[in-house]
Amino acid sequence: MKIGFIGVGNMGGPMCRNIIRNTNHQVRVFDLNPAAVAACTALGATGADSTAAVAAEADVVFTSLPMPRHVEAVTLGPDGIAAHARAGTVLIDLSTNSPATARRVHDGMAAKGVRMLEAPVSGGVPRATDGTIVIMVGGDAAVFEANLPLLKSFSKEVIHVGPVGMGSVAKLCNNMLAFCNAAAASEALLLGAAAGIDVHKLYDVICNASGNSDAFRGLGPKAFARNFTPGFALDLAHKDLRLALEMADEVGMPAMIAPQVMTLMRMGRAAGMGADDSSSLLRVYEAALGREVT
Repeated sequence: MKIGFIGVGNMGGPMCRNIIRNTNHQVRVFDLNPAAVAACTALGATGADSTAAVAAEADVVFTSLPMPRHVEAVTLGPDGIAAHARAGTVLIDLSTNSPATARRVHDGMAAKGVRMLEAPVSGGVPRATDGTIVIMVGGDAAVFEANLPLLKSFSKEVIHVGPVGMGSVAKLCNNMLAFCNAAAASEALLLGAAAGIDVHKLYDVICNASGNSDAFRGLGPKAFARNFTPGFALDLAHKDLRLALEMADEVGMPAMIAPQVMTLMRMGRAAGMGADDSSSLLRVYEAALGREVT
């Protein structure tokens, strides 16, 4: 089978490379960053010079892109997938979108005879690299079953959550909770520091107690090492939370906690942290206290 992969950056790259390693499919890739393409061609993929070139030959096209506007441009734009893919091609979009964007892309693809699965992922770069990410898939059940082995080639857990749009709902709910956890983790760690406890010992306590979470476990090492190199940038976290809050508006959900986390994100971005890791929420608290956690 011929696989196309558009967007082989921080998240798309590891997923694409796992497809190359774990299947016998032919893989062709396109990205605006030549180094990202080279990391895949070094394992046996071939490079393409455009989205159109990938779409024209592939049986299945994956996209992993930063923003909904990028997804719409790559899929529905004049040089995009819908304009160049053959009828019967399958599009699997791994990006984080709003449900409305996912449905709009699905409808545009259907008009051209292209089937679509939306398949946002969770787990970050480390789990994309080791193949243990979770994929939440929205789309036709038969199309899902036909492509399940391919999805399992780079994921530990693949869950079909309903029609197109529901994958985005699942992803935005998950990320909203993760960001709220991260803000609470930052607040707890700084509270302990301000109260005078050894924060390394506090970290050990919480990692083994009822306050534990993935967000807290991930925060400690970054905070203690002062390493805010982006695994998942604050700008992208802000985008995801904004989409979740827009969804809350659409369904009339009275969100109470997430808007406060959005304010922290805005403060961090205003302070120039947008390109840094999303754990930089901790630094917003540090700036307010005038001290670092250690």
